[in-house]
Amino acid sequence: MKRNPVETILGFGVLIFTGLFLFFAAARVDIKAVEGYTVSANFSKIGGLERGADVRISGIKVGSVLETKLNPETFTADVVLSIDSAVRLPVDTIASISDSGIMGDKYVSLEPGKSQVVLKNNDRITETKNYKSLEDNVSEFIFLSTK
Repeated sequence: MKRNPVETILGFGVLIFTGLFLFFAAARVDIKAVEGYTVSANFSKIGGLERGADVRISGIKVGSVLETKLNPETFTADVVLSIDSAVRLPVDTIASISDSGIMGDKYVSLEPGKSQVVLKNNDRITETKNYKSLEDNVSEFIFLSTK
């Protein structure tokens, strides 16, 4: 079998291009957990939210999900969040579960309130909105349109 030097050069070019792509992709992705203070929130439905998911305010990452667990007494989901220590959240902050498009990952969206009192380490966000799946939204639309 005869080796063609053009194929060899093209092969090396593809390998170099792939390596550069992986390097830039790894540099662009922010997958490390945010270190800061810990708060928790309780949801009836989290829609597959996973450990390591982002916590965002206005689309900007300010924290990450440390843990999701089932509360054995209320059968609801307890979600533990790590929030950047530079971000001071008011006690009337609202937490909701959102997703990045139809096939996107789930994340916790925070809407800061107006209170002057801020959450401290190990406090709980009391105001939450549950995850609404695509099926929930479609069924709500169909129900409203048939009335």
